[in-house]
Amino acid sequence: MNFLDKMKTRYTVKKYNPQGKISDDQIAALKEIIQLSPSSINSQPWNFIFVNDPELKKQLGDKSYFNKEKVLDSSHVIVFQVIKSIENFEKQIEANLPEGSVNYYRTMVKPKGEDAIKSWLGHQVYLSLGVLLSACAAMGIDSTPMEGIEPEGYDAILKNERYETLFAVAIGERDDADANQPKFNAKTRLKAEKVIVEA
Repeated sequence: MNFLDKMKTRYTVKKYNPQGKISDDQIAALKEIIQLSPSSINSQPWNFIFVNDPELKKQLGDKSYFNKEKVLDSSHVIVFQVIKSIENFEKQIEANLPEGSVNYYRTMVKPKGEDAIKSWLGHQVYLSLGVLLSACAAMGIDSTPMEGIEPEGYDAILKNERYETLFAVAIGERDDADANQPKFNAKTRLKAEKVIVEA
């Protein structure tokens, strides 16, 4: 099956098989893939926490609203976080990026103010979400992106002081009875001519 076919059959899993575990080799590959995600000026303002400890998943599940069962039954939950402090971010890019990239940030992003900077940083983390979901599809790993969580609750549990949670992704193996899979619930998208334009 080629990648296009895999994307046609990929869907957001609503119910996982609790016995379905992702192999260590696949997790290692996903970690390497997500670490290679693109970001504007190679800013990389992110942190990714791979959670598979049952007790920690239970705690996160309690902060996941209607996604609790997905968190508990998945193989892993990947928590996507963004750097909290603009000052720390600036120190990071000054230490790791070429002068031209740092100057782009200083002249094009920083003058817009704190709210715009925070938004820009968050956008970079969302780029990595697309990379992860595509990688999961290519590898035959089921996934569920989740904004329906309590980010502050996740932060209190994970205690990662330099970063704050934006969203999470559950990965694992779908339950055979998952009603959201395409054989039960046909995948729908807007027609290509409505969203793709040639200019």
